[in-house]
Amino acid sequence: MDNAKINAIVEAVIQQLIAAGAISTSGPDVKTVQESQRAGHTIATGTSTSEHLSARTGRNAAQPVNFDLPDPNDDAYRYRPGVKNPIDPAALPELIKSTSARIGVGRAGPRYRTPSLLLFQADHAITQDALHRDIDPKLLEELGLFSVQTRITGGKEQYLLRPDLGRQLSDEAKKVIAERCVKSPNIQLVVGDGLSAAAIEANLRQIFPVMVQGFQLAGLSIGTPFYVKYCRVGVMNDIGEAIKPDVVILLIGERPGLGRAESMSAYMGYKPQAGDNDADRDVVCNIYEKNGTNPLEAGAFIVQLAQKMLKYQASGVKLKLATK
Repeated sequence: MDNAKINAIVEAVIQQLIAAGAISTSGPDVKTVQESQRAGHTIATGTSTSEHLSARTGRNAAQPVNFDLPDPNDDAYRYRPGVKNPIDPAALPELIKSTSARIGVGRAGPRYRTPSLLLFQADHAITQDALHRDIDPKLLEELGLFSVQTRITGGKEQYLLRPDLGRQLSDEAKKVIAERCVKSPNIQLVVGDGLSAAAIEANLRQIFPVMVQGFQLAGLSIGTPFYVKYCRVGVMNDIGEAIKPDVVILLIGERPGLGRAESMSAYMGYKPQAGDNDADRDVVCNIYEKNGTNPLEAGAFIVQLAQKMLKYQASGVKLKLATK
């Protein structure tokens, strides 16, 4: 940071102190005079500290100072090489863009450089937001999804600590589902927040209509779709027991990584029931735009996979064995 920026920051702080009455405007603060004298500077009697700084920096005392730094999440800063004097300056930026790993960030002695640290903290904040934020109710209303909840009663903290409760529908949820859902459809679509509400918000508007249209064109009946709050994958078993569909498809937010919160998965099971585990399910993962599976393509693939499950009356390992 150059002297002009440092002086601008000092000037802004001094202005705040003057406004608060901590520094007299009729003359310089005694401490400021002493520190300036030690540094080899003098301040004329009767000159305010603000006027002194304005004279040194050439800035108008009333001119605002901008303290904002560039957003480290912007691609221009995220993919900017931090290595000084790289052997191949043209190749390094392309190499950095080719991977989500943090490479070419450089260092300041044994430590991260400040831009790398700020980007890490920004990405960590994205992860925390994804974990603790709820899905926008407007999205659920837009797609006609009613809401139920698992046995989690202690909010996000309990949800993270007790995954077992997130695999079970609450008694109230079972009652609502029994009242509002069509029984024994070919396909039951369910949306769950999982570990990233951002993933559902980023992909649901695109993938949901594709699946609905695909199943309709295939002549398959679709049950009443709904949303499960505080949802874990194992809740599919309770849903299968309550509705008796042929195939349950659960769209759920994946565990977010640093700076990556929009990845969604579609877990699928043929006639799920109590006792089923991951070996009895299939999954289409990493559904998101750009570097993942495009939501539109994923929707079409899910329709094909569901048709295969219906044909062979199996899912998971059993489906793989049946199609060998």
